[in-house]
Amino acid sequence: MRILLVGAGGVGTAITRIAARRPFFDHMVVADYDLPRAKAAVAVLGQHATRFTAARIDAADSAAVTALLTEHECDVLLNATDPRFVLPLFEAALAAGVDYLDMAMSMSKPHPERPYEEVGVKLGDEQFARDADWAASGRLALVGMGVEPGLADVFARYAADELFDEIEEIGIRDGANLTVDGYEFAPSFSIWTTIEECLNPPVIYERDRGWYTTQPFSEPEVFDFPEGIGPVECVNVEHEEVLLVPRWIPARRVTFKYGLGEEFIGTLKTLHALGVDSTEPIPVRTDQGTARVAPRDMVAAVLPDPAGLGDRMHGKTCAGTWVKGVKDGRPREVYLYHVVDNQWSMREYGSQAVVWQTAVNPVVALELLASGVWKGAGVLGPEAFEPRPFLDLLVEYDSPWGLREE
Repeated sequence: MRILLVGAGGVGTAITRIAARRPFFDHMVVADYDLPRAKAAVAVLGQHATRFTAARIDAADSAAVTALLTEHECDVLLNATDPRFVLPLFEAALAAGVDYLDMAMSMSKPHPERPYEEVGVKLGDEQFARDADWAASGRLALVGMGVEPGLADVFARYAADELFDEIEEIGIRDGANLTVDGYEFAPSFSIWTTIEECLNPPVIYERDRGWYTTQPFSEPEVFDFPEGIGPVECVNVEHEEVLLVPRWIPARRVTFKYGLGEEFIGTLKTLHALGVDSTEPIPVRTDQGTARVAPRDMVAAVLPDPAGLGDRMHGKTCAGTWVKGVKDGRPREVYLYHVVDNQWSMREYGSQAVVWQTAVNPVVALELLASGVWKGAGVLGPEAFEPRPFLDLLVEYDSPWGLREE
């Protein structure tokens, strides 16, 4: 297998460090708009760097990406960029006749008149609209294959296959007790993506109603996370799992709730109130003249790079799937989860916990595709594949998962 990895930020760099220890692929091209960043991701791999090549690419230029895939005879494109670049990379892979994986899906657009009641364009709609073309090509677009979405969806399929006869609700619950020394506000993941998913109208699925939206940060609940993290207040946030799970798994209700904390929510609300969450460029006067800058890009530029926070971070992050239903005629609730300790991920890989937890899952998926254990054609989510091989291989990567009866 020959892989084109697009994006050498925190997650992309963690992908290279994880993949370097595995023999399943022949070569990986690490491409980024910032060539020195791509070269740096390769340089730190030491003796493993011979299987890696750095390249420069503009992820928005589908033709250039297609040409790079062809030049390096790649079999698959792994997208580690933010959601703005999903569609051009997705289309480039199809044009090149290669498989495609991403960790975040094509962006949503709120309903123009009733944004907090009805869905508009949903996350992933533009990708699923191309399913027939991907199926006809015989190639696979595996979408939403990070941790959330990704591993959380694998957990949902595992619960449906092995733990329940009937499912009432599947709820993705994400929480952490991470702190960052020296910063009052320092997101552990891309602030661009964080703003997008947290300030968009959250989506909920109900079998009798379909998909609908609600107000951001609605329906707060306290969820007790395992392995010492403890109780964290979680709120509704827009996320791909709610759009993916119902396509393959029969459940009466599907939700996603994120443990953000009152201070974090307050900061996001302030950014929104000031209008600096906008992605529309505005004219900004400088000493050199007038430049056009998107306010959200400015926010991202002034905040610390999440990939560089690992030495200042302490604590654990937990991603998981809570499932409620019936097994053998009796009510049952379980929480399937994956915890990463930042001290461990920094010591073992030099990557902070949140980006490492995201990065390990597409590498596991690529290994299953390379071995033929997972295979398919069309636009498919993680729920479309057998979950047990994935979970077993995740343990082999020294990254165990857990199951807690509620």
